[in-house]
Amino acid sequence: MTESMPERMPLFGTAHITMLVLCLALCVLSVWAVRRWRGTKGVDRAVTLAGWGLLTLSLAWIGWGLLPGNWDPAQSLPLHLSDVLQIVTAVALIARPAWAVTITYYWGLTLNLQSLLTPDLVFTIYPPLQFTMYWVLHILVFLAPVVFTFGLGYRPSLRGFVLTYACTAGWAGVAVIVNLTLGTNYGYLSHAPAGGSLLDFLGPWPFYLLSEAVLVAAVWALMTWPWTRFGRGGTAGR
Repeated sequence: MTESMPERMPLFGTAHITMLVLCLALCVLSVWAVRRWRGTKGVDRAVTLAGWGLLTLSLAWIGWGLLPGNWDPAQSLPLHLSDVLQIVTAVALIARPAWAVTITYYWGLTLNLQSLLTPDLVFTIYPPLQFTMYWVLHILVFLAPVVFTFGLGYRPSLRGFVLTYACTAGWAGVAVIVNLTLGTNYGYLSHAPAGGSLLDFLGPWPFYLLSEAVLVAAVWALMTWPWTRFGRGGTAGR
């Protein structure tokens, strides 16, 4: 018998479109609710509770991937940027330290957005569970910076931009070392995802890495400039 190939979720199919619509609806509803009851203990408790929920789900999903029956060195290590972002976002929601809120803003609204628009979701373990966890976790880390910015009044700063870019470079350095050691592709730093993504338009490997670095810097600068130019940037933390 030949082993069947893992199934990949098709881009912009019914399931994908449904999740994107759900994400948009949750963003609108959450911002409306937070702005309506902003400053109350209920909002603070809800945000903190969401953080603990995200942390619990993230750690449980990481642990699930590390079980002997699920172990895959190419996927199980928590080295994808989304894995790191889930923990950082949970910290941001629970304690609201400025550094965590800042990283959540830049990573969650850009790099994580690619995971929503062009998900590289391959069903290898248990499709219903993989589908649910993928979308719950990725939607939550997109929803959090939307709420921080348009609901709770977070404003990015130039210092936050520099900090996040430096942290991104540090994460990429660790991922590259692991990829070279294990022959893996964490962060898609070894090759672009097979299912298609924005990286396909940035040139072949390894040139797309430089293009991506420049593009990310430009986009993050644009995400910082309006707040620092026309408003007071740097509002973060409790």
